[in-house]
Amino acid sequence: MATFYSLHPENPQQRSIQEICHSLKNGAIMLYPTDTVYAIGCDLNVKSAVERVRQIKRLSNDKPLTFLCSSLSNISEYAVVTDRAYKIMKRLIPGPYTFLLPATKLVPKLVMNPKRKTTGIRVPDHEICHALVETLENPIISTSAHLPDEEGDFPTIGLESARLFDALDKVVDIIVENGRDPGDKVSTIVDLTTDEPDIVREGLGWEELQPWLVS
Repeated sequence: MATFYSLHPENPQQRSIQEICHSLKNGAIMLYPTDTVYAIGCDLNVKSAVERVRQIKRLSNDKPLTFLCSSLSNISEYAVVTDRAYKIMKRLIPGPYTFLLPATKLVPKLVMNPKRKTTGIRVPDHEICHALVETLENPIISTSAHLPDEEGDFPTIGLESARLFDALDKVVDIIVENGRDPGDKVSTIVDLTTDEPDIVREGLGWEELQPWLVS
């Protein structure tokens, strides 16, 4: 059974944040809220935890994992950011966007796209996520909390909190809640690996994104 943390949505309790981050550094997997949907995550730099996340989501090693960074400057440690990409991201973060970028050597191979050597990075507009990343001092894996059942489909995105927690209670170590129901829209994915940005997936906020891409 997972350890349960109830955090204030605007002012998350620092003691609880520190306890969660201590567990993450020791390989824990957590279910936590973001500005889009609930996510399953762990410390980017704990290989055993990343492997567990892949097992939970039934993801093969050629499927890249998105992770959270604290800021644009933090992103530049883990990705190659061109001037064009910098200008776009500066306008959009924090927000419900995942940016595909060329990975630096700091990104574990188990996380990036092995063929393209790219990675997906987010800076969410969410106080709990921000507190976790700042306190952990490492990026946090962020993959949407839905699991396939025996028939290949078990969509928990959009479920009310109680059902979501019950579905994942035995497969994660920590459950974080903020008193709000999970969102039902995933992030918008923007490919910034080429000169012309491309919307790979239309999710939350994609309509607002278009004017920035053409400017």
